[in-house]
Amino acid sequence: MTELAAVLWDMDGTLVDSEPYWIECEQRLVEEHGGTWSDAQAKDLIGSDLFVSAAVLRAAGVDMEPVALVNRLMDGVIERVQAELPWRPGARELLAECKSAGIRCALVTMSWRRFAQAILTACPDGSFEVTITGDEVTHGKPHPEPYEAAARGLGVDLGACVAIEDSRTGVASALAAGCATLGVPHVVQLDPAQNLTIRDTLVGVTVNDLRALVG
Repeated sequence: MTELAAVLWDMDGTLVDSEPYWIECEQRLVEEHGGTWSDAQAKDLIGSDLFVSAAVLRAAGVDMEPVALVNRLMDGVIERVQAELPWRPGARELLAECKSAGIRCALVTMSWRRFAQAILTACPDGSFEVTITGDEVTHGKPHPEPYEAAARGLGVDLGACVAIEDSRTGVASALAAGCATLGVPHVVQLDPAQNLTIRDTLVGVTVNDLRALVG
């Protein structure tokens, strides 16, 4: 039996319900520049590297340099998060149980460090031993690099880790890295895949459930 070495958490849409904030800010930015932004376009970007999002938004009419565009989006989302941090159902409880059980955790997000820090500040101290952000990797999700970097930072085998994800892009990254993956779809549905377990919610999910995924 393989022992559970670590839990690798996605952030947006998995730990916290920030995806609607990103979609709202994307919509507003495109409209400010005279473009149109559809629900389908927004959903396609969920879980993506922010420079990928910037390229799509520029193609939709946003006349800004990529770094400035990403920072503008983050400013809007950070403002909303600071006003209200909406946790995903069951996420805070499972994170607390992991800490109580001594299960090491890493945060693996395509959001940049500046935004991730706003979420980390609201989490109990010591929740995450390692944090990997989108501005600190060469290849973002769906490439396996973010999860590989998290496992390397923790010094653990990816085959002994469980990744928790809500998006197709994130699931693809985690599976490509070799993680047992718990998919909890939120804005978009997930397709069945080998080594992927899909649950409607994290409510009621326990550390023993996570252990079973690598066992």
